[in-house]
Amino acid sequence: YFKNKLMRKIVFIFIFLANAIYGQQTKIDTLKKITVNNNQVFKLKKLIIPTVLIGYGVIGIESDGLKFINSGIKEEVNENIDQKITIDDFSQYAPAITVYGLNVVGIKGKHNFKERTIILGTSYLIMSASVLSLKSITKVERPDGSAFNSFPSGHTATAFASAEFLWQEYKDVSIWYGITGYLVAAGTGAFRIYNDKHWLTDVVAGAGIGILSTKVAYWMFPYINKHIFKSNKNVSSTIIAPFYNGKQIGIGMAINLK
Repeated sequence: YFKNKLMRKIVFIFIFLANAIYGQQTKIDTLKKITVNNNQVFKLKKLIIPTVLIGYGVIGIESDGLKFINSGIKEEVNENIDQKITIDDFSQYAPAITVYGLNVVGIKGKHNFKERTIILGTSYLIMSASVLSLKSITKVERPDGSAFNSFPSGHTATAFASAEFLWQEYKDVSIWYGITGYLVAAGTGAFRIYNDKHWLTDVVAGAGIGILSTKVAYWMFPYINKHIFKSNKNVSSTIIAPFYNGKQIGIGMAINLK
C-alpha cells in the first residue's frame, strides 16, 4: 500500500495529526475546569484540537489558499493512483470494535458493556447528525465529481470518533491502545484522499467532528445514564456484526438482557 510517494505523503500527514492529538491528550490541563453533574469534569483545553481541525475544514470551503492545497493533492492522486483501496470502508469501525474485542478476551476498560454502548451510541448519533447536516448545507463536490456531499468526511469522522472511544476506555490500561486507534483513524482519512473521495479539508474537519462527538458523549453520559437508561437489567449476551445492503456498510448490534 505504500509503494508510491503520494501514499507515503498522505499517511505522514495523518500520522502527524494523530501524534498531535495524542500529545494534547497527555498534557496536564492548566485551563479552568467546569464541574458538570457533580462528578463529570469539563476540560476546556480538550476542545482546542477538535475545534482547530473543524475550523480548518470550514475555512477551507472558501479559502483560495487551502483550495490550492486540496487541488495539488488531487493532482498527485490522479497522477499516481494505481487502484482504489477500499479498506477504509471497514477500518473506520476498527477502533470501536477493538474495545468490545478486548473486553471479550478479558482486558477490561473503563466502563461495562451497557455504559460503553450508551457512550458509543451517543457519539455516533452526534457525529452522524453533524456530518449529515454539514453535507446538506455545504454541498461541496467530491474530488472525483461523483456527488456534492464531500464536506465533511463521514468515514473519517466515524474513525476518529471510534479512536477517541478506544483512547478513553483504555488509556489507563495502556496508552498504546489509544495510539494504535488514532493511527488506524489517520490511515482511514489518508485512504479517503488516496481513493479520490475527499479533499484534505474534508478529512481534517471529519477528524475534528469525530473526536469532539466522543468527548461530548463522555461528558453527557452521567446525565443520560441517570435519566434515560434507568433499567437495572444486566446484559447476558451480545452479537455484533457488520452489514452491507448494496450501497451502505455499517455495524449491527443485538443485545439480550436478563
